[in-house]
Amino acid sequence: MSTNVGFDNSHFSDQVVVVTGAASGIGAAAAKLIARRGGRVILLDRDEAGLAATAEGIDREAGISESMVLDVTDESGIKSAVGEILAKYGRIDALANSAGITGPTGVNVEDLTTEDFERILKINLYGSIWLTQAVLPSMKANKYGRIVHLASIAGKEGNPGMAPYNTSKAGLIGFIKGVAKENASLGITINAIAPAVIRSNLNVATNPETMAYMLSRIPVGRQGEGEEVAELVAFAASRACSFTTGFTFDISGGRATY
Repeated sequence: MSTNVGFDNSHFSDQVVVVTGAASGIGAAAAKLIARRGGRVILLDRDEAGLAATAEGIDREAGISESMVLDVTDESGIKSAVGEILAKYGRIDALANSAGITGPTGVNVEDLTTEDFERILKINLYGSIWLTQAVLPSMKANKYGRIVHLASIAGKEGNPGMAPYNTSKAGLIGFIKGVAKENASLGITINAIAPAVIRSNLNVATNPETMAYMLSRIPVGRQGEGEEVAELVAFAASRACSFTTGFTFDISGGRATY
């Protein structure tokens, strides 16, 4: 870690940062913030129109970005995209992964199908695993890297009627704890962010009773905003996050205090 007097470790000057789920919500907010702080941001999402909108917002603020369409359920597509970025820039300094879906809400576990679980696990958990596997070799070679995945308070406490989502996020938190320890001595930190309910397109179709339950658990009394979560994502993806790894940062309006 640099000890230069006056050096801002929260800045992303000369860094290549990959942001998945960048077409909307937390991913878009994080991409814009990191770009404002000097990062060259590579935007990945399966929503091409949303990617263009995020890139346009970054361009207006004089940031630097480029976009690639990617479905994180495509393991070979992930390898190809990461390979293309490495071929062009020679490194990936940070991965901020917010790709994910909520899936069925307000549904009892006995009424769910195997397909309900498989779809969400593939996006929320396997996609995160494959992204981590793809970026780690170059980070190890460069002896530096930051990986941050978007988990959820649901992965720690669980929300009723959301069994596939709870399972995927709990699995992600467990995955991060282990791989962070594997790489802790190599200049690489790997952490998770666990928001409570955040205002985004992800929650538009959430069952009203489920939404009411989640909001009732937040002492602040409101949904969080993507820009609030982006601040924590940016920290975990920055040089400043040098002595915290394997951790899950809560941003829950007081729902989680442990």
